[in-house]
Amino acid sequence: MIHCENLVKIYKAADIEVVALQGLDLQIAEGELMAIIGNSGSGKSTLLNMLGGLDRPSAGNLHVDGKDLLKFKEADLVKYKRETVGFVWQNNARNLIPYLTALENVELPILLQGRRKRLRALELLEAVGLSHRRNNKLSQLSGGEQQRVAIAIALANQPRLLLADEPTGSVDTKMANQILDLFRELNRTFGLTVVIVTHDPLLAKKVDRVVAIRDGKTSSEILRRKSYQEELLEMEQGLIAEGESHVEYAVVDKAGRLQIPANFLESIGASSTNKVRVAMEDGRIVLLPPEKS
Repeated sequence: MIHCENLVKIYKAADIEVVALQGLDLQIAEGELMAIIGNSGSGKSTLLNMLGGLDRPSAGNLHVDGKDLLKFKEADLVKYKRETVGFVWQNNARNLIPYLTALENVELPILLQGRRKRLRALELLEAVGLSHRRNNKLSQLSGGEQQRVAIAIALANQPRLLLADEPTGSVDTKMANQILDLFRELNRTFGLTVVIVTHDPLLAKKVDRVVAIRDGKTSSEILRRKSYQEELLEMEQGLIAEGESHVEYAVVDKAGRLQIPANFLESIGASSTNKVRVAMEDGRIVLLPPEKS
């Protein structure tokens, strides 16, 4: 579904250049439910904007659903955003119109497509568990309910790719878990490819893969060992501990470089230098602190 190769994004303001992405590589399969995590300024939101056609890379290759986004003209981008991708934002105001009801909010993007609106909008509100609140205006809905309406709106154009930028950032933990469970249900029911950007590493429990971005590059990936359903069954039977559901991999680029997490370097006493010793021991690559002079 998504192929990113050596993506570079440079923002220019006056005489200052800021490099947001520095040769990022990423592959996302069709129908995958995955998350992108990273600290503020790591480049994760920049990547999401480029996947959604809201921003263009400065260099590299970017294909989504077989389309080369770097060759798109403005009209192509408008068509892509209308037909291929749906957005869910942390700030509900970017999705919702306050003086409309939940149903009218979902109807609006369908109407703009020139399609029959009422039945489809009702189906979407049913899918997100809000059909009983369809005639309520936004002031009558909780923050979590508003976010569910926003998700229904994102699905209105029947996208193949759903992008969510910090979708649980403005709700409590209980509602955040419900929203993440909803993403999983939509992923399974509609076959949607879902990409969630977040700063919360605990999200790994709800998705199949987590990609960590640091300094504008993919630094590591956390993959689910087994299917979500298999793990739930094993945890119920006490066969697997909750923290053992995923395994983490460092990502090696084409030049053989990899980013080592800072806490790993600190644990071997190599955090204060830019050098480590590399050795082969019993078929393993071992990193050691530099020898003291």
